[in-house]
Formats: sequence, C-alpha cells, structure tokens
Amino acid sequence: MHNPFNAPVYHEETVTSTMEVSRLLAQNNAPFGAAPPHGTVIMADFQEAGRGRIPERRWEMEKGSALAFTVLLRFTSIPTALGLRAGLAVALAIEDFAPSLANKAMIKWPNDILLPVLASDGPSALKAAGILAEAENGNVHIGIGVNVSQKQMPAFLRDKATSISMAADEEYNAGDRYKLLEKILSRLYDEIVADDWRERTEARLYKKGEQVCFAKGAADSGNMVTGTLAGIGVEGELLILPPGETSPLSFTAGEVFTVNNEQ
Repeated sequence: MHNPFNAPVYHEETVTSTMEVSRLLAQNNAPFGAAPPHGTVIMADFQEAGRGRIPERRWEMEKGSALAFTVLLRFTSIPTALGLRAGLAVALAIEDFAPSLANKAMIKWPNDILLPVLASDGPSALKAAGILAEAENGNVHIGIGVNVSQKQMPAFLRDKATSISMAADEEYNAGDRYKLLEKILSRLYDEIVADDWRERTEARLYKKGEQVCFAKGAADSGNMVTGTLAGIGVEGELLILPPGETSPLSFTAGEVFTVNNEQ
C-alpha cells in the first residue's frame, strides 16, 4: 500500500496496542538499526489493550472489522494542535472512503469523530473513531481507531458507538480497512502542514454554538463549566463562553458533555 510519508507500514495480527509497539520501535530503533523514519505506521488486526485518552476507557475492538494503527512522527518543532489536525484528517478520510457521509463527520473536541445515526428516539451522533496523540523525546505517536465494517455494536456500546458501515448503510469487508488507512495517511500528510486547519475544524466542531457542560482539567474531574461552545483557539484550546460573559474561557484539557451531561 502507498504511504505518502515514504515510510514502512507494519501489519501485525495481534498486539497489546499499536501505541506500545510504536514506542518500542522509537526507543529501540528496531528493526532498522537506526531511528524508524518519520511516518512509520504500525497496524494491527486486534489490540488486547487498546486505550483511549483516559486509561480506564479501553478501545473495544472487533477483530477484522475495525482499523487500529499508530503513526510515528518525528519533529524538531511539533505542529500546533497536532491531535486536532489528525482528527480533521480522519474525518475527511472517512468521507473520502464513504461518499454518502460527505460533510457529515463531526469532530468532538479533543479526540473523537462522530457520525450521524437515526436512533429510535430520533437523530443522534455516535462515536466512530478516536485519536490519541502523545509526544516524547521529539517523537509523536498518533494512535487512531476507526470502526469500519461492524453491522451492530455490543449492547453496552449501542448508545455510544457506531461504525462507518452502520452510518453509511453500506457493506464493507476486512480488506477495505487498508483503503481507509491509505486515505487517512494521505489526509494526515496534508493536514500536518495546512494553515487553515482551525477554520475547517471549527466547521465540523460538535456542538459549536450550542450550550454544553464542560469538565475542566482531567476528563473525569467532575469540575463542570456551563456555557456556549464558542470554538477553538489558535493553539487548539477549546473556548467556552459562560452565561453573561463577553469573553470565552480557554481550556486545554477536559471533556465536552451535552447540557444533560451526556458525552
């Protein structure tokens, strides 16, 4: 497959997590005998311990139906808001992959991609992909998980998660994951250097202009702020305008909830 970063793409059947493998590659310089090149990709059919932004929240994965991979990037100066740029790349790539979803993928700050679904109680938006970006020693590991071909979710995820297949009402197979991976890598390659990432991310920002509750700091802090989700700052921070205020508050960590505290 084509990797626009001109770097290897490794495929494993089962790993603990692709993020962990990426870290080991960066630390040990294996199997190159030198530093793995910028844009090296580790993909797996199944992760035994995939995780989200909060360690307690595992990324639940159905073997052969989801795309899970990590891109190892190396920078002398890390681009602003790299995690959000990656989210924009994933949203655009999903729409490239499933044209019936054009202009429908939403970015939930800071790291989720939502797709519209028609639930029994009306239209909704559920998580189809997650992005986790972590930096160390000049390396950035961007872990991405996308639900691709699942036709249904486990009972405990049915009100939280969807797949591209379910949202687009189309059939996909295990091999289609490679097509999606190519599209994500192509979009990511472009978004890393894009100047207008902020405007295009805001255009897809989940709940922009609406009243939300926001948990400040640690995602499970319970320290809530209520206000209008005003947009994204120049560094990728979330802007919340409290009632009666004229200037928004800026947050670099936390979690967005709807006004009834639903994620």
